[in-house]
Amino acid sequence: MVFSDLFFLFVFLPAFAICYILASLLERKIKSEDGGRSCVLRNGVAVLFSFIFYGWGEPVYVFLMLFCVVINYLSGLAIDRYEDTRRRRALLLGLVCNILILGVLKYAGFIATTLNAIGIPMPVPQIALPIGISFYTFQSISYLVDVYRRESPAQRKFGSLLLYISMFPQLVAGPIVRYDTIAREINSRSTTAQDISEGVFRFIIGLGKKVIIANQFSELADQFLLNGVDSLSTAGAWIGTVAYALQIYFDFSGYSDMAIGMGRCMGFHFNENFNHPYIATSITEFWRRWHISLGSFFRDYVYIPLGGNRRHQSLNILVVWFLTGMWHGASWNFVLWGLYFGVIVLIEKYTILRFSERIPRLVQHIYALTLVLCSWGLFYYDSFDSMGLFYRALFGGSSVAADIAEHTALMGNFWLWVVAILLAMPLRSLLTDKLATLCGTHTTALAWTQLTLRVVLSLAILILSVALLVGATNNAFIYTRF
Repeated sequence: MVFSDLFFLFVFLPAFAICYILASLLERKIKSEDGGRSCVLRNGVAVLFSFIFYGWGEPVYVFLMLFCVVINYLSGLAIDRYEDTRRRRALLLGLVCNILILGVLKYAGFIATTLNAIGIPMPVPQIALPIGISFYTFQSISYLVDVYRRESPAQRKFGSLLLYISMFPQLVAGPIVRYDTIAREINSRSTTAQDISEGVFRFIIGLGKKVIIANQFSELADQFLLNGVDSLSTAGAWIGTVAYALQIYFDFSGYSDMAIGMGRCMGFHFNENFNHPYIATSITEFWRRWHISLGSFFRDYVYIPLGGNRRHQSLNILVVWFLTGMWHGASWNFVLWGLYFGVIVLIEKYTILRFSERIPRLVQHIYALTLVLCSWGLFYYDSFDSMGLFYRALFGGSSVAADIAEHTALMGNFWLWVVAILLAMPLRSLLTDKLATLCGTHTTALAWTQLTLRVVLSLAILILSVALLVGATNNAFIYTRF
């Protein structure tokens, strides 16, 4: 089950909303010890629907997730209880269990295949990757480390920790929600009318990003990169990689918007995961804007503990980017993709970033965008043969510069390209500022204008998205496989 699915939109989500609202009404008479609203019933509803959501395709993996929660619950209690070396042992045991589960299920086949390739015979296990395991494993690690650092108290209610790890809005494709971000809201939260309004609007915006934009670009990207790589022209390679760049951005940021929106409606405030990355003027800045939750996780839980900027900085950067690539998939192309960015970030730190004020911003932007676009070939192809054909065409090695297919892809989808490029820029903040300037001190007029525009835009996006989803066959989110 995915968010951009008619069953989810018109059956699962309404059923969840009705049960969640009923639970909220029943809780009005229940007071928690600190005088706030009790969340027991709402949390129970959220956990139940999270199990249904996660177990829809592979019910057996619900038990794996439960097992992970038990391990982290017991480890967290042990970390919080002890003050001596046993505290560190409890942390290490919990981390080892999480990493071992992720390693076996995600990387055992990759390791066995690699060993076979270098002459060490080993049976290759055929293990289906549990959806979202990379995301909820990192959240579990976040919980244990935050408790160990005393940045958050250990969660003594098993059901509350179960909710944190299994919460369906961000379970299968993020963002990676750090425990300290929502620790207080798990057991004590309230939802205002503004929360619901902002959350619904954010969800619909994300739905539009996915269905109206990302799904259309996926067809264009596959047309050139998947189906025609053997005869790919230079123009086709560039059109294909730009289409894929827009597809993966609107696909993943759309999912994050939908997750953040649903969380807001439930009273949770997840951190942002994207901030218009394609306007960056360096690769370092790009990764501060792209998949922010993953970057901050590796910074706080890997880079800084390794020594950060204090010692072995270059090695620390390369380790982080190696792990970033491996996190995305058990394949050598992802390792190369991660190290590609790691080397560039390392070079920038000692060169470009030191005199960036002397370089025109347009030049910096073209530089960063070009390097990002070139990287998507490493991400897209797990076959080095196909990857080689793609890069040969991309850098002018094709026997054909362009043909009618490229012209059709551009002109036949002209408005799709225009809308996508505009929305990849901070257009919303610009329009909001312009609207505020036009309305001046008339705050009531501004509020009603914004409300009217939101309602009209939301209805238009919802209607068009539903129309496109009828009979859709290419609707999976890219990051659900990670």
